[in-house]
Amino acid sequence: MALQVDLVSPEGSVLSTAAEMVLVRTSDGDIAFQPGHVSFLGILLPERVKVNAPDGEVHHIAVHSGFVEVSGDRVAILSDVAEVAADIDVARAAAAAERAAAALAEDPDDATAAAALKRADVRLAVAGTIEQ
Repeated sequence: MALQVDLVSPEGSVLSTAAEMVLVRTSDGDIAFQPGHVSFLGILLPERVKVNAPDGEVHHIAVHSGFVEVSGDRVAILSDVAEVAADIDVARAAAAAERAAAALAEDPDDATAAAALKRADVRLAVAGTIEQ
């Protein structure tokens, strides 16, 4: 038996697939869901969502915030921004990372710059250009 995973953003459906496992980062930490998982509702943090499909394919999606809900064998992920690797503008993400890193070099307590750097790093990790 597999999970049904639906990941949506305001722009529409990003991914709808069967999965053997879904890994997300929530405000409580990393959590993986497999068929039979108890009901769960959590707040997503900026990070990769990893979806392991039954055929062995692994989907990586950059999410920036949102919610994850598990009910029965359905996983619903609602994110304000969600991007698959093919949709990520690597040059733009790299430029954003450089700007954010420069801002943090000037002010290490700049929370806005730190959040921007995290979002850029997640995009670059999903695109496969950096390890995270």
